Amino acid sequence: MEVYLDNSATTQVTEGVRDKMVKVLYEDYGNPSSMHLLGVKAENYMKESASIIAECLKVEPKELIFTSGGTESNNLAIIGTALANKRRGNHIITTQIEHPSVHQPLAFLEENGFEISFLPVDRTGKIIKEKLYDLIKEETLLVSIMYVNNEIGAVQDIEEIASELKRRKKDILIHVDAVQAFGKYHIYPKRMGIDLLTFSGHKIHGPKGSGVLYANEKVKLNPLMFGGGHQRGLRSGTENVPAIAGVGQAVSELYTDFEEKIDRMYELKQYFLREISVLPEVTINGLPEKCTDAFEMEQIKKTAPHIMSVSFGGVRSEVLLHALEEKGIYVSAGSACSSHHPQASVTLTAIGLPKNLMDSTLRFSMSDRTTREEIDYTLEQIKKLLPVLRRYTRK
Repeated sequence: MEVYLDNSATTQVTEGVRDKMVKVLYEDYGNPSSMHLLGVKAENYMKESASIIAECLKVEPKELIFTSGGTESNNLAIIGTALANKRRGNHIITTQIEHPSVHQPLAFLEENGFEISFLPVDRTGKIIKEKLYDLIKEETLLVSIMYVNNEIGAVQDIEEIASELKRRKKDILIHVDAVQAFGKYHIYPKRMGIDLLTFSGHKIHGPKGSGVLYANEKVKLNPLMFGGGHQRGLRSGTENVPAIAGVGQAVSELYTDFEEKIDRMYELKQYFLREISVLPEVTINGLPEKCTDAFEMEQIKKTAPHIMSVSFGGVRSEVLLHALEEKGIYVSAGSACSSHHPQASVTLTAIGLPKNLMDSTLRFSMSDRTTREEIDYTLEQIKKLLPVLRRYTRK
């Protein structure tokens, strides 16, 4: 049996996405900047995708920029906004648990004269709101906060936070990395007070190499790439039409039977956590303070439906990961974005997880295709493997 529980790293494209992309690659392969019929057809795919995504977010198609993924979108949102608006202020606030594609652009800006404040989180990964509000000052230009943490599934109260930030400083700009949230929550940037929003195609059963940045039309943005002036001069380069068509198709399918899909994932998450928690030396990361051994659904629903972070004391994460792999089960050691690098996870460090447990942590991430049978098989294999691996590790 093969069980894929690494959907926060990437997802399998749907048949609809595959078929749409193949058609664009083989039949409607024109350059969208060309004036002939094939070029017009290619441009129409872009317009169709922009229309689908704009309707989903309740924004205007002209406020969307197609990119190569979440990393490029985050870079453009943060660096592009900072450079275009530096006369308004040079102070940016973010959290300790952001993705590297947020932290690294901020490090670049810090080297170039910007002041960056890093906000701590509690042991569940939630930001401490009063500490955020206390950091605001006259020079504060931008606040960047991820909606759902990619390692432990912590969810921030984005709408409440944005409302309070704008109450305290009307012209403050708010960027939200929604790569792990889009498709799991209804997100309406204008209603929620979000000025810039990032998401990635391959996390929602779309293609790799596809991403979207929503930028409110009132936000000044400098481009990071220069050339032919594509996408209103904000992202030069011939557009990747197959990927853009694919992400549009993925979004069109994403919210069909949405509530049912999310409820099913939460039920599987509750079941998995209840079963795994009774095993010896197991720590579940990122759950609310009030979540008891019964794992009440009310508390679980305060976290993302698809991400589960579990530390298995006495077993190194990569050892258990490869043991599960041999059984046909695919998971991540922490975040797939950083698992090839030896440094400690910034998220697990920020929530205060002991070093020995950091080295023993796996992330299990589901999709709406994950079944109870797959979860049962995974639990069965973990229960068999842990005693053996611990005996071997401790010899």
